[in-house]
Amino acid sequence: MVESLALAAHARRWAKTITKITGKAVDSLDLADYEPVPEVQGLSDTWWPGRDSLIAVYRGEAIGLDAPRCLEAHVYSGLDEWGLHGG
Repeated sequence: MVESLALAAHARRWAKTITKITGKAVDSLDLADYEPVPEVQGLSDTWWPGRDSLIAVYRGEAIGLDAPRCLEAHVYSGLDEWGLHGG
């Protein structure tokens, strides 16, 4: 959990744009060219780095409350090497 919060803070700081996607639209994200970040891969949060972006998929509330409308993803775009990996 702490890793996910730290990654979110870092991504928010360095992303040029942040797009929030909710509900069923999250399932339409094409993650074929992404690999999950093992340190933050879990039931509630999963992070996916790409060439110049990070995608965070938050399923915790949707699963825990049986509320699909709570499914959410944040796409952090416009990241450079520092934004993707830090120091």
